[in-house]
Amino acid sequence: MQTYLDFEKPISDLEAKIHELKKLASEDESIDTSDEINRLEGRVREAQREIYSKLGAWEKTQVARHPQRPHFVDYAAALFTDFTPLAGDRNFGEDAAIQAGLARFNGMPVAVMGQEKGFDTKTRLKHNFGSPRPEGYRKAIRIMEMADRFHLPVISLIDTAGAYPGVGAEERGQAEAIARSTEMCLGIKVPMVSVVIGEGGSGGAIAIATGNRVYMLEHSIYSVISPEGAASILWRDSTRAREAATNMKITAEDLKALGIIDDIIPEPVGGAHRDPATVIAATGKVVESALKDLSSLSGEEVRAARRQKFLDIGRNL
Repeated sequence: MQTYLDFEKPISDLEAKIHELKKLASEDESIDTSDEINRLEGRVREAQREIYSKLGAWEKTQVARHPQRPHFVDYAAALFTDFTPLAGDRNFGEDAAIQAGLARFNGMPVAVMGQEKGFDTKTRLKHNFGSPRPEGYRKAIRIMEMADRFHLPVISLIDTAGAYPGVGAEERGQAEAIARSTEMCLGIKVPMVSVVIGEGGSGGAIAIATGNRVYMLEHSIYSVISPEGAASILWRDSTRAREAATNMKITAEDLKALGIIDDIIPEPVGGAHRDPATVIAATGKVVESALKDLSSLSGEEVRAARRQKFLDIGRNL
């Protein structure tokens, strides 16, 4: 069943009419509704193009959080073969919010990691809604160390509202784990390609997103804090999240203009949730191209280029 966002009401109304006509035709074969259905489907496509061509930062935030948007597990299943998950941090335990392991990408051995939010109540609780605890970041460090040792490129897919802020997580060194994971991203001598596929929330995102190439899907967001959190801090009013989102410059277009990301991966009209296969395939092509570009560099050159990339952010504005 399709889930509609607030600003998609014109689309939901038209598709409701299409559903009614199809149901009517199925109940009475003497009624031909095909012409009207085709006309309404054309209007749906027009409405989608018009609405999605004018999305603001807050609307993009809603699309990035869409419950039917493809998650890490969907990308992993479509893009990688022989995926072997790695579990635990060899210190405290396992954190299912970060999925990590070894796989093959177009036949090439790679290390893969990313946040997984879950798609229903059971899996969302299992994956803690995609908000990692310290052991998740320490697991990420493990996979990056292994990749560095065996000369495997690293691919990371980012989709988190942020690291888990609970008391237990703080007691186990959340900030230190995020810092060390970010440090490991900067220190490895193998190519690293990162893609923000949904939300890129604060340090919880950058801890596994400090790559040689950083990409964003067209309707994803990347920010130091959620719009609701920023509104609560700035104005003590979380209902001003729309205003905060606009001022924070969190969209892919904003961040490319600021030099924080390298490029934008287009999404199908209506968002990635409307055609997951297309956007996943497009992401795979971008990652493949990036790894090909980086393959000619030595380990030291890869690491130096990555560090310089982040040192240069903000210098030429």
